[in-house]
Amino acid sequence: MDCFMTTTPSPSAFREMPGWLFDLEEARPVALPSRPPSYLRDHRKHLQERFFDGGAQAMPDYELLELVLYRALPRSDVKPIAAALLAALGDYNRVISAPVSRLLEIEGVDIAVAEDLKIVEAAAHRLARARIMQRPVISNWDAVLDYCRTTMAHRETEQFRVLYLDRKNILIADEEQARGTVDHVPVYPREVVKRALELNASALILVHNHPSGDPTPSDADVAMTNRIRDAAEALDIQLHDHLIIGKSAEVSFRDACYL
Repeated sequence: MDCFMTTTPSPSAFREMPGWLFDLEEARPVALPSRPPSYLRDHRKHLQERFFDGGAQAMPDYELLELVLYRALPRSDVKPIAAALLAALGDYNRVISAPVSRLLEIEGVDIAVAEDLKIVEAAAHRLARARIMQRPVISNWDAVLDYCRTTMAHRETEQFRVLYLDRKNILIADEEQARGTVDHVPVYPREVVKRALELNASALILVHNHPSGDPTPSDADVAMTNRIRDAAEALDIQLHDHLIIGKSAEVSFRDACYL
């Protein structure tokens, strides 16, 4: 009689098999990369061609914003997000100037989108600042105003900055002195003048914004300016001007005869 021998795998043989073959409950679907639909690719290509042919001035706010959003959302239809941002915040400048917390309230905006928008804002500030630093302020006044508008016009809270000048009226430092609320910022004349002495500055230009949009000086603005002027003059430091930046206009204390 023929005998057939059978062998039963030992438990150790099973243990040698890769654990993942049996751990089916932990399996996860893998999302394969996909391209955006052809109509989105065509729209994006069209926008890019228009941008390179005509520059940003040839594009309305919503299209320029779409180009920025494509970087964070390359496979998405960004038109609704651009429209939602502009509807909530008003225009392109206000969108890129908005706080991250405010941006994240808009449907479709995640942290990657907010980060890209803040990078655009930082680049705009850096470019505007480069046009005025270490240059004579008086002969470069339009660039100074442009820088102040770019950095402060669309802020939702008040900010107080001081531009420090040397004896040749060359801008040697631009510093934020204080931040405040929607209608108030604490300013200490002693700290402003102390910093001027540390920098060996000979003159100052004060700048702050009015989030309300109206650059008309308040009584408190005038009183604070006079205190800083008096403290500076006691140390032979001249206060050239105080600029209040609104949403679409600014007031110069010098031109308005407050100084």
